This record gives sequence, C-alpha cells and structure tokens, in this order.
Amino acid sequence: MEEEKFMLEAIKDAKKYGLHYGAVVVKDSKIIAKAGKSPPGDARFHAETKAILKATKKLNSKYLEGCTLYSTCEPCPMCFYMAWITHVPEIVYGATLKDSIAFGSEEIDIEIDELNEKSGNKISIKKEFLRDQCLDLFKQTI
Repeated sequence: MEEEKFMLEAIKDAKKYGLHYGAVVVKDSKIIAKAGKSPPGDARFHAETKAILKATKKLNSKYLEGCTLYSTCEPCPMCFYMAWITHVPEIVYGATLKDSIAFGSEEIDIEIDELNEKSGNKISIKKEFLRDQCLDLFKQTI
C-alpha cells in the first residue's frame, strides 16, 4: 500500500532525529520533501510547515496542488493553515492532537475537522492512519 510507505517514511525520519513529529509531502507517488520538528522547542518550525516550505521551494511554486501531506500527528491550526494556503488537497495523519496533548505537548485543542469545515472542506483528510506506530514515537521521545 503506497500510503503506508509514505507514512512509514515520515515515522522513520522522525525516529532518525529523535523526534515525535515527522512529515512528508508526496506528488505523483514520489516524496518531494520531508521534515521533522526542529530545532526542538522552536515553535516556528513544525514538521508539516518545514516539509511544505521545502516542497514549495523544490517545485518552485507557492501551491502544492496534486500533493499529499503525510504527518505523524494531526496538524495543529498553524500547520493546517500552511497546508490550506498552499492548496494541499489531501492530508493523512497518524496520532491525534488529543494524543499529543496527553503526552504533554502544548497544543491548541482545535481538531482538524473543525478547521477544515470553517475553510470550506477543501482538504480531504484521512485520520489516525498507522496511529499506533505514530504513538510509539511519543513513547520513545519522552
């Protein structure tokens, strides 16, 4: 299954750097960009925002139409907005924001469904994909 391959790549990249957040941007069945949240503790650079910025640079476009964002955790409001403003049509995520909060991360507790609804449901969302494997990242990096 192709989706599994891409999520496992996000998980692998997060593990490589000892992080519990990882993201990849895929277009035409190829990884365009990947990133983990770093530097640790710097709120400006979440995995999703970094991967989106890398992908727009690589594609030389401010839009990521035709791309899918895979994330080890449900995107926060900032990361969702980055995906929305760059026209990412699909997001696939593993752990939920509630999972992240339960493990002690500071998050604004607004679920992606509410954000998507307020934005006109422009993004297709696949939830809790390989969630258990994504949760393992939180357990390993506490």
